[in-house]
Amino acid sequence: MNIKIVLFILGRLLIIEGIFMGISSLVSLFYNDSDFIYIISSSAITISIGLTTFLLVKKNIDKNLKKREGFLIVSLVWVLFSFFGALPYYLSGSILSYTDAFFETMSGFTTTGATILNDIESLSHGLLFWRSLTQWLGGMGIIVLSIAILPLLGVGGMQLFVAESPGPTLDKLHPRIQETAKRLWGLYIGFTIAEILLLSISEMSWFDAINHSFTTMASGGYSTKQASIAHWDSPYIHYVITLFMFIAGINFSLSYFAVNFKFKKVLKNEEFRLYIITILVASTIGTIILFINGDGLEYSFRESIFQVVSIITTTGYVTVDYLTWPPLLLMILFTLMFFGSSAGSTSGGIKLVRILIVFKNSAMELKRLIHPKAIIPIRLNKTPVEQQVVTNVLAFIALYIMTFVVGVLIMTAEGLDLESAMGAAIATLGNVGPGIGKVGPAETYAFISDFEKWVLSFLMLLGRLELFTVIVLFSPYFWKK
Repeated sequence: MNIKIVLFILGRLLIIEGIFMGISSLVSLFYNDSDFIYIISSSAITISIGLTTFLLVKKNIDKNLKKREGFLIVSLVWVLFSFFGALPYYLSGSILSYTDAFFETMSGFTTTGATILNDIESLSHGLLFWRSLTQWLGGMGIIVLSIAILPLLGVGGMQLFVAESPGPTLDKLHPRIQETAKRLWGLYIGFTIAEILLLSISEMSWFDAINHSFTTMASGGYSTKQASIAHWDSPYIHYVITLFMFIAGINFSLSYFAVNFKFKKVLKNEEFRLYIITILVASTIGTIILFINGDGLEYSFRESIFQVVSIITTTGYVTVDYLTWPPLLLMILFTLMFFGSSAGSTSGGIKLVRILIVFKNSAMELKRLIHPKAIIPIRLNKTPVEQQVVTNVLAFIALYIMTFVVGVLIMTAEGLDLESAMGAAIATLGNVGPGIGKVGPAETYAFISDFEKWVLSFLMLLGRLELFTVIVLFSPYFWKK
């Protein structure tokens, strides 16, 4: 293990985090917030430690970055960013417990959106901006950001990119990984600016528009209001946010093709079609049931499609307490928490492409029963899927379900009721945020114990890095020469 290169890159990344923290302190200064000193102090601490680490190991360093170092860096950077990112909350006294501050920050960087805050509006502008910024940075990925901005002094970035994006497909928009990262970030920033402009012409303030655009495109769901998007009784705001949540749930490679007018590539993509169909079916069922229950047609449609898109993209915004909905709708939303949207998007969950591959494999197994000697490959977008990919997908889903079950068992052992334990486990593992039971959309995670918060923080990390990247670190094979 090349520890020097690990510390070298982590030091550089901490400097980047400190710089963004400093930007948040400028927001605090602009609004004349009293906690400016705490945010800028946190920034100085983070930059100092990052710079010290970088300077200590930069001499005689072997810049040969291998897969093992890539996995270790990607896993550690999310933990370190959350460790230092919690400082503004803790030092300012806005969050009294460091465990709570770490939970809130890990929830931010992993774009989970689960919160322990019971009075979000009491936070200063600087802290609210930092809270939203953690999600925006975590949405596209800290590592992808660093590859886009810094060449890392000649260190190759492919190992980091693969470790952070371990899904069944990895689309490169350019032969050079750094150019791919830049194009992804360019698209990400462009969509964010577009949403800011559209929200700013509504009754939202510029500050709220910027914060909600950050957390929408990240599929994060942090809001500047305790009531989330329900704070604004505006169909326009609801539809704009629904649109950009939908965009954030699309594979960014497809979005890149769309903005370059290559619509055929988008429409022929099977995962995209499944994404559209799933949303339409779930939203239609929701609209019909809410309309039958006495709500107006437009209101029923708006509430249904907003919640469906919010959950399937694992954004976690809410405009209504969906726990008051009929059991069938609640079950649909709970199922969508497992699904997630597209691979290559900012959402969490299993991802629809994996579910599609499992369905195709099941159908192929039925054909193989009838024709045992036939070679019938699984095809995705008319391209044969290698058996290794199918095996990886099946293993991932099995491990995902097992992790969910273990999470539920731990939470129930700690005294949480089964419904709330299931809600907390899938809401954090799937990076959704609000769950069901006592951690529903109208509640927070403030009441759970410190131990449970650390467990759920670990589930957030597992979900964000899609299990294998983190779990491989606990394998003895990883550490053998």
